[in-house]
Amino acid sequence: MKKLLIMCGTGIATSTIVTGKVKTWLAENSLENKVKLYQSKISEELSRIDDYDIIVSTTLVPDNIKSKVIDGVPLLTGIGKDAMFEKIKTQILA
Repeated sequence: MKKLLIMCGTGIATSTIVTGKVKTWLAENSLENKVKLYQSKISEELSRIDDYDIIVSTTLVPDNIKSKVIDGVPLLTGIGKDAMFEKIKTQILA
């Protein structure tokens, strides 16, 4: 089972919205049994970023972890949402 972290600046507002949309998408694609979801704020996760298989963030992340993070802003704007979900799916099935 993959560990998917959804994080934002405070771990409350935008990460909650994104978590809900990701849960719905996982269920629609029969992937909910392949992923354990976590939600948090970036300041609590920087030291343990390697504990997660997939990371989605709605906030800016330091350069040293950018390659590990999927931009979650498309779930807030709707622009690029399908491409973002495809990145998540690829990592789930890897």
